[in-house]
Amino acid sequence: MTKTLLSAILISTASCLFGQGFEIAPLQDTYKGLIGEAIKVPLRFKNTSDKPITLIIRKVDEQIGSTQKKYFCIDNNCLDSKVEDYIIKVDPGQSTNNFFVVLEAGLTENESTLRYLAYNKSNPGQSLEVDLNFDVEEKPDKATIYNSRFITLYDVYPNPAVEAAYLDYHLANDQVKAKILVHNILGNIIGEYSLSSLENRVRIKTEDQSAGIYFYTLYVENEGVMTRKLIVKK
Repeated sequence: MTKTLLSAILISTASCLFGQGFEIAPLQDTYKGLIGEAIKVPLRFKNTSDKPITLIIRKVDEQIGSTQKKYFCIDNNCLDSKVEDYIIKVDPGQSTNNFFVVLEAGLTENESTLRYLAYNKSNPGQSLEVDLNFDVEEKPDKATIYNSRFITLYDVYPNPAVEAAYLDYHLANDQVKAKILVHNILGNIIGEYSLSSLENRVRIKTEDQSAGIYFYTLYVENEGVMTRKLIVKK
């Protein structure tokens, strides 16, 4: 009797997964970040049916710290953390590519979980659950990799990077012109980041890059003064 019931459950689950008209791209087991960061997770839903569908993505559970916040973002436009669900339309055969869940990592180390339910508005029986696991760690001790009377630059972190890497720095004054250029192993520039005296950290986007070895170079007054390796993993 127990084996029969278990078989029925497995068959039902498989039917739901393969017959629901939409799917989600594979997710990482755990998304890692450092205290104070915003950890950004893309949710890529694909419409596998031959008709447009409207999906509702709803938060159904959370285990997060008291200093953490979660919210939806569409491109770089983020919603209030109190918004618990979002409606998104997907054309036949198309996938969402600008929809994200973001967790602000907060002030302490911890492990957090967010659970969402995605379902077809016109047929709520077509649904799937999405579990997002986060691991927030302490920032590593900053190692100085370049120091002059113009600028102090600290080592990149995390390295290897998945979604993004960060560089902390300090400019002597607002007259100093400094920037970071990121290039691939062939020397092609894939990112340029100006360093402002009003800030002390730059975020290097790596989420759109393939896994591999890249390099970042510090330019001061348009002169390249230092190059280091950055590893991207997926």
